[in-house]
Amino acid sequence: MTEPRFDVVGVGLNATDTMILIPHFPAYGGKVPFLEEVLSPGGQVASAMVCCARLGLRVKYIGTIGDDERGRVQWESLQGCGIDLAHVQRRKNTPNQSAYILIDQSTGERTVFWHRPEALKITPEQITPDQITCARLLHIDGHDTPAVAHAARIARQHGIPVSVDVDTIYKGFEDVLPHVDYLITSSEFPERWTGESDPLRALSLIQDAYGMRVAAMTLGAHGALARSEGRFLYSPAFVVNCIDTTGAGDIFHGAFCYAVLAGYDLGAALEFSNAMAALNCTAMGARGRIATLEQAQSLIQRGERRVKAEFRQFWTAAR
Repeated sequence: MTEPRFDVVGVGLNATDTMILIPHFPAYGGKVPFLEEVLSPGGQVASAMVCCARLGLRVKYIGTIGDDERGRVQWESLQGCGIDLAHVQRRKNTPNQSAYILIDQSTGERTVFWHRPEALKITPEQITPDQITCARLLHIDGHDTPAVAHAARIARQHGIPVSVDVDTIYKGFEDVLPHVDYLITSSEFPERWTGESDPLRALSLIQDAYGMRVAAMTLGAHGALARSEGRFLYSPAFVVNCIDTTGAGDIFHGAFCYAVLAGYDLGAALEFSNAMAALNCTAMGARGRIATLEQAQSLIQRGERRVKAEFRQFWTAAR
């Protein structure tokens, strides 16, 4: 059997963000002066792939990029990380996906306004088996659902594990889930998908229905909760000087892909991913500070954790 050329292939979104730093959010209808404006490349899967590349993995990205200035910024960022872009489609006369992100300096939290032209859509027939089977792991989001379902189906047929980042309900996403090995959602997704407000129950329902190895959810400033082999594991977040939370989840996913390929157990994978996400929050931008392996390990060894009380029992059991 031929050795895969890549460690991970990502299929999904990229975006070029305009970051606007404000001292605090004004009251509705009010106004405040902004402090700084920065153009920054981002996007769920693209940023996760940049994280993987920075950690030393061989990475391929599949997606679409516009031919405007924002598209150029995104292209040069990915190219500069050594990511294979052979199957990135550069769409003519189309602006790249963009976002305007307001960052509250007092908390580091952000509010996002985004737009993606329909012309950037990826379709299943644009993804061939050789584009997926060239890697050891596939990472996807949920946006172009038929296309990512097709990619996940190919991966499953060839025994390639699939990781997915999903933050909202997408039409047809039930076609993706049966082919997923590592589901890591936003904190809102499990309840929206199942109608169950108890996160433990919601994750159980999803995993029992679709049979993925790991069903997990990120909890923002409180870390991540996962279920595997009928057992829950909670990993607290690290306390850092938070400048901007943009892209924290994307970096978490990239770090998790690295951890899976490196053979980490689930507890170590979540802890490492939390550390990488936290360090990225110490600078502005979706890829503001993608840490090195050594920097993440240092934070794990010496960092303070923010434990969510309702999940403390699962952290204690894991330790």
